[in-house]
Amino acid sequence: MLQFTRRIPIDKGWSGDRKYRVTTTEGKDCLLRIFPPEKSGKVRELFAVTQRLAEMGLPICAPVSLEEHTDGTYLLQSWIDGRDAVDVIPQLADEAQYSYGLEAGRILAKLHTLPAPDGREDWETRFNRKIDRKIAAYSSCPLKYPRGDAFIGFIAENRQLLRSRPQCFQHGDYHIGNMMVDNCGTLTVIDFERFDFGDPWEEFNRIVWCAQASPEFACGMVDGYFGGEVPEEFWRLTALYIASNTLSSLPWAVPFGQREIGVMLAQAEDVLGWYDGMRSYRPSWYKNHRKRGQHEQHA
Repeated sequence: MLQFTRRIPIDKGWSGDRKYRVTTTEGKDCLLRIFPPEKSGKVRELFAVTQRLAEMGLPICAPVSLEEHTDGTYLLQSWIDGRDAVDVIPQLADEAQYSYGLEAGRILAKLHTLPAPDGREDWETRFNRKIDRKIAAYSSCPLKYPRGDAFIGFIAENRQLLRSRPQCFQHGDYHIGNMMVDNCGTLTVIDFERFDFGDPWEEFNRIVWCAQASPEFACGMVDGYFGGEVPEEFWRLTALYIASNTLSSLPWAVPFGQREIGVMLAQAEDVLGWYDGMRSYRPSWYKNHRKRGQHEQHA
């Protein structure tokens, strides 16, 4: 049984596990996460996959140990001394925000070198089923976006883009809110419990959180991921994934109350603004960044 000299509860985050900052009997600070017993299988997978990522040298909350007990599965991870990236990065100069975005994109590209297991269902079939569930959830939701039909129409027109997409490891919730900047200034990725395997570009469905917090960070994340010119197909698929994710965000928010509903309504308006009512594939926050860069090059 794990023994600690100190255990301090942490009440941040949306996951259903209990979190603690703990100090081991050897004097080492760690993050302890206690998951419900029914999630033991998923947590074992999480432990194994994050072990592989740590061995690849990626800056993550590295797994330390795993124990199963009657009250849940105990996952011990390395502790990060630092601050939430969403609090740090938007306060920096634009160049520094962009630089952190470049690093986030490069980290994501490395994450995506981890292959999906053999025998996965083809992505087009799988994600189309997910889209159908999201549309059904939105249709039955008592609330609607003022311009929600724009998302539904865009999805209907672009589902064919899912054909023949590759699959790999996915973080599952990759955005600035799941990153930290440690005391040495290193960007670190946390909260892998939603990991999955699928189209690598689906990971960018959460870039809306980055763009809202720091457009420069979001631009850097795209540029860092590709390390050069961004394929046009990427923008089309990412817009599809964002439209699908935004559509389902409202029914997700309803059980949590008015505050979360307000967040999702505001986010949907931001998305529609960036994509010109879903008439454009490339978001305005990136187009403006590219124009600014070209202007600076010619100045």
